[in-house]
Amino acid sequence: MKNAQGRVLWIAVLFALGLGAYLVWSHFISKPQQAIPEIRLGDGVNGPKGMAWIPGGEFLMGSNHQKSQANEKPTHKVKVSGFWMDTTHVTNDQFAQFIKETHYKTTAEQVPDWETIRVQLPPGTPKPPASVFVPGAMVFVGTKAKVNLNDYSQWWAYVPGANWQHPTGPQSNIEGKGDHPVVQVSYEDALAYAKWAGKRLPTEAEWEFAARGGLNQATYVWGDQLEQQGKLPANIWDVKKQAFPVVSPKAGGAVGTSGVGTFPQNGYGLFDMTGNAWQWVADWYRADYFAMQAKEHGNSVIDNPQGPGSSYDPDDYGVPPNAPKRVIRGGSFLCNEDYCQSYRPSARRGADPFSPMSHLGFRLAKDSEK
Repeated sequence: MKNAQGRVLWIAVLFALGLGAYLVWSHFISKPQQAIPEIRLGDGVNGPKGMAWIPGGEFLMGSNHQKSQANEKPTHKVKVSGFWMDTTHVTNDQFAQFIKETHYKTTAEQVPDWETIRVQLPPGTPKPPASVFVPGAMVFVGTKAKVNLNDYSQWWAYVPGANWQHPTGPQSNIEGKGDHPVVQVSYEDALAYAKWAGKRLPTEAEWEFAARGGLNQATYVWGDQLEQQGKLPANIWDVKKQAFPVVSPKAGGAVGTSGVGTFPQNGYGLFDMTGNAWQWVADWYRADYFAMQAKEHGNSVIDNPQGPGSSYDPDDYGVPPNAPKRVIRGGSFLCNEDYCQSYRPSARRGADPFSPMSHLGFRLAKDSEK
């Protein structure tokens, strides 16, 4: 009897061990695991210098996470081909070289064009007097005290004389900030620089694939936890230190960009894919584009999507829904847990292609030379 009981117990133990082994096996074998990418940097001979090779592949674009906005949903299968991408934002020093060689005049340095402004305003808006049309750009000015976060016009202002060399106005400069992202550049400025550099803006799909760095559906480009060892691993607004958008002398004045490469790189060797400064990408912006893609393609893989043929954004109060907008990605030094949260790889917004801003820059891509 005891032997029979012993055999039953032994069989039960073996079954339990076998079941445990099966569960482990099924987790690692039956579910595809994302391989850790190998960082490959160009050196000017094997690939363009200052760029990282993005191997391409299939991924889930967008997010169904609780933090995601409607314009990020639903997730859908996308495939991108391999390409090169700048390891950092285009910097002030790099942009200065472009200006030196081409004598290019940026959007912010020119008198604003009424036709490009008119399409961003309600129909029938009368043309302002000529005295209003002065070169300048949008600048984050902050507030002196806490405010309702529903109206961003409280902390943004059009500042005459603001441009890439004077990001917050004539009194500011970029001395000692040659390695910071160039900001106050329009979409048109980014295209002009790209042509000079022999590169191009990445598509929205390429940008998100690259930003994820091989992490499948991670909440952030570095993983699923916002803080790493008690620190923020990106240049974003720390609401624990200062309420947004309050600019306090005690906090050292307004926050701003940091030098590229200050924070850790992602799995492909890219720095600041989120935080620091927003980044222009090639696509027109439609708030419903991901929903359209999912509806049209279902569970099929979408090969190298190039974006919609026009813009649509019903959520920007006071701006016509079909006003021209290009996608911006990555968030900036202003994003925080109380407002925006666009330092997630799936976060997306649209921006007027002719409106430079003090937290908006770009990085470029380049096709494989094979």
